[in-house]
Amino acid sequence: MKKISLVKLFLIFTKIGAILLGGGYVILPILKNEFVEKRALIGDNDLLDYFALSQTLPGIIAANISMFIGYKLRGKLGAIIAMFGVIFVPFFTIVFLASVFNMFTNNFYINSALWGINIAVITLLILTIREMWQKTDKNIFFYLIFITSLLTLIFTKLSPFQAILIFTSVGLIYKFLSRPKEIK
Repeated sequence: MKKISLVKLFLIFTKIGAILLGGGYVILPILKNEFVEKRALIGDNDLLDYFALSQTLPGIIAANISMFIGYKLRGKLGAIIAMFGVIFVPFFTIVFLASVFNMFTNNFYINSALWGINIAVITLLILTIREMWQKTDKNIFFYLIFITSLLTLIFTKLSPFQAILIFTSVGLIYKFLSRPKEIK
């Protein structure tokens, strides 16, 4: 595996944090480009595993996944450096925007830019969904859980947290019961 300096790791995650609009769900295509395709520092399946795990943990998805990648590449210090890199620009941007927010709430140009950003975020979400869909092992049980969880979230007042707990439990039970006998 290639080695990356802590400074380079920080700079890559700072760049990612600066262009990451729409939250942690849109980070997957950006990380894939930076760490899998461009630099070949981690594998595609590792990235998807980190992404899935990051969604189940409390906190910011982008910070969570950056720590997994940083840890994989440079250990504990790498995890800390990567996390600070990904939150560096957004933190100072939020502080600045909060101080001038009222001046821009009715500005035509700002609202127009935000409209365009929303479209880009929707596109990145779709790419993330496509990436995860393609890499997931699908069988009849997968489709059953997918449709059940989708309908449950659409037609009930179940919170996303409750849905994650319920369907994670269902997945664990299914995988436990369907694993090969010699592993049990």
